[in-house]
Amino acid sequence: MTKDRKLGFAVDFSKGSKTALKWALHNLSDKGDTLYVIHVKPQQGSESRSLLWSTTGSPLIPFAEFRHKDVMENYEVELDPEVLDLLDTAIKQNHVTVIAKLYWGDARDKLCEAVEDLKLDCLVLGSRGLGTIQRVLLGSVSSHVMANANCPVTIVKDQRAYGV
Repeated sequence: MTKDRKLGFAVDFSKGSKTALKWALHNLSDKGDTLYVIHVKPQQGSESRSLLWSTTGSPLIPFAEFRHKDVMENYEVELDPEVLDLLDTAIKQNHVTVIAKLYWGDARDKLCEAVEDLKLDCLVLGSRGLGTIQRVLLGSVSSHVMANANCPVTIVKDQRAYGV
């Protein structure tokens, strides 16, 4: 990959997504990269926000706005201080740009759409560590994205979920 890359990070504020974010910031991000923090909220009936942006997602949200609780309350997103600290450190140490993008709907489909919309060079996401039966019944977001996204996808496993 070249410099000035567009790196996507699927973040749902779970332990698995935070593990993936930490791994990617340490092993993948570099000076000049643009980091897209992608959060997908489930579709919730006729919520005007989700209807308005159901196909395109939210406008791009600069990190300076994303980190403000009152701004994110407008999107009904509860921020995680650990994620904000990780991103803040990446900005200061790696001199990267962080931008957030929110989508509403099925995470499997919306993450693949985000790859196209944002023209990402790669996407990083965590794994929930579902067993075979749970994966069949619930569907695996990471498996779907790996098979359907039009860019390299890195899935970071939470070692503790697998008893390692």
